[in-house]
Amino acid sequence: MNIRKIYEYALQREYEGKRFFEENAGRMQSAAAVDAFHKLVAEEQKHIEYIQHQIDLLDQGQASQVPPDPSTIETGFFTSRAESEAIQQTVSEAMVADLPVLRMAYLIERDFAEFYESAAGKAEGDAKKVLETLAYWERRHEALFKEMHDKAFEAYSEMPWGG
Repeated sequence: MNIRKIYEYALQREYEGKRFFEENAGRMQSAAAVDAFHKLVAEEQKHIEYIQHQIDLLDQGQASQVPPDPSTIETGFFTSRAESEAIQQTVSEAMVADLPVLRMAYLIERDFAEFYESAAGKAEGDAKKVLETLAYWERRHEALFKEMHDKAFEAYSEMPWGG
């Protein structure tokens, strides 16, 4: 397995994800969703920098560098408290218009997590740990957007016909 190719592909995907969140933040109706998208742009930038650092280490002939704890790189937005506050704010009729974008955000994050988990299953040593760390981060993002989507869909399904 060529870990450099995996990192390069991951880097491109993270740039794509960041662009998606940047472009769609302005389209969201819910303030909580807009805030989540803006904060996720910053998270994706950290992922980009982390992956680029791994590529730079490979270029220098060094081994991958793993943080001691995956949660140390996160900004804190995706902590349980922040998640619950964001979810509580999303249960509103305004969130209904955001359903397709929230669903896409969830699917993007799920796809990233699955990619990293699959690559980690084929990697060894520190590279495996790097990919597992990236998967961990993406699973946290995935869970947030799934819950936001599901809460908004629940509100939508309880609305009278015609909205």
